[in-house]
Amino acid sequence: MTRATELPPTLDTFLQELITIQQTASKQIAILGSRHLPLGHQQLIEMMSYALALTGNKILTSGATGTNQAVIRGAIRADASALTVILPQSLDRQPRESRDQLEQLMHLVEHPENDDLPLSEASIACNREIIGKCQQLICFAFHDSRVLLDACNYAEELRKVVTLFYFD
Repeated sequence: MTRATELPPTLDTFLQELITIQQTASKQIAILGSRHLPLGHQQLIEMMSYALALTGNKILTSGATGTNQAVIRGAIRADASALTVILPQSLDRQPRESRDQLEQLMHLVEHPENDDLPLSEASIACNREIIGKCQQLICFAFHDSRVLLDACNYAEELRKVVTLFYFD
C-alpha cells in the first residue's frame, strides 16, 4: 500500500524515465548485449555508441565479443575517456580476439576473484555492477537470452531507464 505522499510505482517509474530522457547533461549509459550477432547489427551498435559518447555521455559495457566489442569500438572512436569496461573475470580469461583491444583501454576493471566461477555466474555479477553505475541501460538480446533479460529486469527493479532491442 502506498502512502499519500508516494506515487504509485508505475507513475513513479514513468516520471523517472521522463526525467532521465529529458536530461541534457551527460548520462551514464550501460550498453550490454549478445555475443552472437551479424556484422550489420554490430555496425549499427558501433554507430550508436559513437554518437552517445560523442555527445558527452559516459558509456559502460563489458568485454565480450559481439555487442560489447561494437560498443567499445564506437566509444573509443568518439572519446576513449568516455568508456569504462567492466570484465566479469580477469583479462586473461577474455577471448583472445578481444584481449588486444581491451589491453589498450583507459578505464578497464577486472575481476580476477571471479576466475573460478562459471562465466554465466561471473557475467551476472558483472552486469549488476554495470547496471548499478548507470542511469540507463540499452540491451540487445534474443528472446532466450536469460542472463541479459534478467539484467534488464534487475535494472527495472532499480528504476533505471531500460531500452531492450530483440534480435529475433
